[in-house]
Amino acid sequence: MAPEPADLPPARRQELESLAQRLDHRFQNLGLLDQALRHSSYAHDTPGSGPSNERLEFLGDAVLALTVSALLLARFPESSEGEMSRGRAALVNARQLAALARRLDLGAHLLLGRGEEGQAGREKPSLLANALEALLGAVYLDGGLDAAARLTERWFSPLISTALPGQDFKTSLQEFTHARYKAPPAYHLMAESGPGHARHFTVEVRLQDLPLAQGEGRTKKEAEQRAARQALEILAGGGAAPDKDGVTG
Repeated sequence: MAPEPADLPPARRQELESLAQRLDHRFQNLGLLDQALRHSSYAHDTPGSGPSNERLEFLGDAVLALTVSALLLARFPESSEGEMSRGRAALVNARQLAALARRLDLGAHLLLGRGEEGQAGREKPSLLANALEALLGAVYLDGGLDAAARLTERWFSPLISTALPGQDFKTSLQEFTHARYKAPPAYHLMAESGPGHARHFTVEVRLQDLPLAQGEGRTKKEAEQRAARQALEILAGGGAAPDKDGVTG
């Protein structure tokens, strides 16, 4: 059983509360979040510190598969089981999970043993991916499936359009920004060069005048699609974007 918040050192509790605020989940038991970030090397080096995050990682892996599958079913109602399985594999993999963990700065909050600390464990993709799954398991135990699903929707909704081939990233970005920010993206041609038979375009996509991303291509349409895809990936990781009141954050 994870310790109750009162059992955590004040500095650690403050650190975890700050992370929970970024996650937008109010933990009833902050000890679960602490456990999710406790690597087995730390548990081994620090007897009595509590269990490692391995069990939470096991649970979070299952919760992640379920909630991402539900997102894919909703987004691609006509897709086959095989297509959605490939789409889920494209989204839920160690590289993608580690990237999300880096955007959440989970590495800074990990509890590591001396060996892992000395081997730059905070930067290891495998440790970061495992910690993200453990975190999701902690949210599930603390707040239930709805709380975990809200988290995965926030993380993966912008990336859903990249999971299956042939998707229209501009349309996906417009749907996403309308749902979250009540504002459409705007595309601006930044540069055009090259001879007539080999033109090169650079396009920037903005949201409420805030630059989000740029894309390049042989046509304006191709450059816009690439800019939209990059913007979706940025927004998926909580990158800077206007909030619903137009205030950047």
